[in-house]
Amino acid sequence: MISKTAGSPGPIDSGSAPKGTSTGHVVRDRWGRLLLSWFAFPLAILGALLVGAVMLWGLGANPVTAYRALLEGAFGSADALTQTALKAVPLVLVGVGICIAFRANVLNIGAEGQMVVGALVGTLTALAVPGVPRPLLIPMVLVAGAVGGGLWGAIPGALKAYFNVNEILSTIMFNIIAVQLMNYLLAFPLIDKTQHITFARIPQTERLSPNADLPVLNHATGLHGGVVVAVVMAVAVYVLLWRTTLGFRLRAVGLSREASRYGGMSVKRSIVVALALSGAMAGLAGAVLVFGSLSHRMVTDGSATGFTQSAGFNGIVAALFGGLNPLWTIVSSFIFGGLLIGGNSMQIAVQVPSSLIVALNGVVVVFVVSIEHARRRAREALRTAADQADGGGG
Repeated sequence: MISKTAGSPGPIDSGSAPKGTSTGHVVRDRWGRLLLSWFAFPLAILGALLVGAVMLWGLGANPVTAYRALLEGAFGSADALTQTALKAVPLVLVGVGICIAFRANVLNIGAEGQMVVGALVGTLTALAVPGVPRPLLIPMVLVAGAVGGGLWGAIPGALKAYFNVNEILSTIMFNIIAVQLMNYLLAFPLIDKTQHITFARIPQTERLSPNADLPVLNHATGLHGGVVVAVVMAVAVYVLLWRTTLGFRLRAVGLSREASRYGGMSVKRSIVVALALSGAMAGLAGAVLVFGSLSHRMVTDGSATGFTQSAGFNGIVAALFGGLNPLWTIVSSFIFGGLLIGGNSMQIAVQVPSSLIVALNGVVVVFVVSIEHARRRAREALRTAADQADGGGG
């Protein structure tokens, strides 16, 4: 029987055809699934790049030169690869959290706020116990970040589960609350008091304990241990979703809440757990941004994106691009991180406005989301065709 590993956009099993199904239909079905699995998203990226080429041409820039600069800026050297990998770290962590939430059929749009709260809780932990030895303090601040983000995600989860509050609205509102909390704490209680007392004081903490700094893997390029944390957590989330009872329950609730409830599963608890775990991954991403930063302190410009660099939203795209599979999200995050890093080099090389880079990223998002919708419709069409063929053969 034709089958595909659960949750994976990977290769197709070449098993035998179902009884009563024509060989021609099986071949078409296999090729259709292969196209959906391997070529859908590359074609989406190609389409986005073609639209971007038209935009570049309209601005008087050479698309070939622009895209060459993009690729060289993202992947053309050890430093470029390092910057791309570091850019991908928060995308991976947020993305695997999105995989958890979306697999349970709850929409977490609050990763920006969860990253901020996770960073704040991790920062408070480092400020509270700066003298703890490094082998203990690093895990402490990372776990604190995950706990902070998890609690921030669990609140809209509980509102959704027990009061039927729309999780899209509540998570977006919690983003705003988190930003204002960050602005207050960094401007007053947690501000670096060693700065001169002027009206231009920067809203940032003091230099955090060196014992909390993430280990540097390569001093020449600045690659730090956040890369390892991201990959390990992506693997852990994959195991959670497809190799544990909890993961089965979350996915079952996502497929059908009524059937899950009929089977004795606690749908409300699953919704809360899904958003809590999703928030924990985002909170961990926020902690990694703080303790893997060059300044080794938490700083803001007054907005969420000033700290998160929009990783909370870009992580959603990375998760969708990876087919909501945590392992493929690693790959998609690296690609999307390269697009973000290479976009800066492209801007310098062909002298296009920065707004074009934002527009190009938006085009990629539109194509990725659209192709995911197309994939779902194509799967339904293939499933209907297979059912009709089985009925005709019977």
